Amino acid sequence: MHLRYSYRIYPTAGQRASLVRTFGCARVVYSDALAARKEARKGGLPYPKSTDLQKQVITAAKKTPERAWLASVGVDPLIRSLRDLDTAYRNFFDSVSGKRAGRPVGLPRFKSRKDSRQSLRFTLNGFRIRGNGKLNLAKIGDVRVKWSRALPADPSSVTIVLDAAGRYCASFVVDVEPEHLPEVDAEVGIDLGLTTYAVLSDGSVIDNPRFLRKAERKLKAAQRELSRKAKGSKNRAKARRKVARAHAKVADTRMDWPHKQTTKLIRETQAVYLEDLNVRGLGRGRLAKSVHDAGWATFRRLLEEKAARYGRHVGIVHRAFPSSQLCSDCGHRDGPKPLHVREWACQVCGVLHDRDLNAARNILAAGQADRLNASGGPVRPGVAIPRQARPVERGTHLGDLRTTGDRAAGAGGIPVL
Repeated sequence: MHLRYSYRIYPTAGQRASLVRTFGCARVVYSDALAARKEARKGGLPYPKSTDLQKQVITAAKKTPERAWLASVGVDPLIRSLRDLDTAYRNFFDSVSGKRAGRPVGLPRFKSRKDSRQSLRFTLNGFRIRGNGKLNLAKIGDVRVKWSRALPADPSSVTIVLDAAGRYCASFVVDVEPEHLPEVDAEVGIDLGLTTYAVLSDGSVIDNPRFLRKAERKLKAAQRELSRKAKGSKNRAKARRKVARAHAKVADTRMDWPHKQTTKLIRETQAVYLEDLNVRGLGRGRLAKSVHDAGWATFRRLLEEKAARYGRHVGIVHRAFPSSQLCSDCGHRDGPKPLHVREWACQVCGVLHDRDLNAARNILAAGQADRLNASGGPVRPGVAIPRQARPVERGTHLGDLRTTGDRAAGAGGIPVL
């Protein structure tokens, strides 16, 4: 499998100037190739091939006075820019034809030097790692790298990224074999939420860190300062970088935290079961900011990627499964409840349930039943009700908002009473 390893790099002033020049050349080549294909489509001409475009916008363009400066940078990132254009077109056509799953992908657009993120890619012909640990880039030189960890294998390519905060990073692509961890008996169901980020079927609780909420005060102050600067001034550029650094800090902590949580879950459990939440729909409601701040989709994606690498299993329970309405002890469906109801007693067996813990147990049972392709049953872990997190916001399940009939089909063949 292919993995990415990113490291901070610290180019000198001269190297930064060379990188900026290479960024510009790669953008121009990409935009020229896109314009050539658009003109061919308007004129009813055949679709230009990649090899013809390379001769037109790189080889022949270097001999013209308008594009003679393309010869001052390495040719490898320019060719990679054309390959990126081919990938963009292929993604568009696959999305239109239905071969590509997910959200619709639009046609490629022209690149601008005002984009907050600039990048260029080098293959094996354009870079090498020196014995002293420096990264050598064609026509740029040896760049200092902060190696936070060793690469597991020789990289096949490297992408140099300049983000909005002015930081340079080198992202290496390596090919590694899966590392299956020793099997364990533990399996867990997870109920994701906002008040509490996650409640596990074994009674464990993960509090919601709320990174954006905690940084909102500083973000607002930095954005207010930016709005007061004159457009086009150097002070406005400084204020813009300050805002970008504040947002980058939130983004970095938001990514680091789920990495640690998912790694712990994958190492300690053999199978993890989640509910298929409609994050896109919830992100359009009144809790949109908190939903996006929680990053449920990122949490799920990291779990699935690490499970594939370490030989674990991640099961997804259908979003229509009424996890908050079923009694995890006897299986009775008690019906929908208002979002402010966090505890309820089953009308049949009388067991007092914590709403989130009960949902996590039901998700575990549904996931196990679906995995075994057999009807499930009630789950009795026999753990205590978890501690209550601070009540800030309610509402995490679409099942809480549904007002269907008294019966519903259970996930994985679980009978619903």
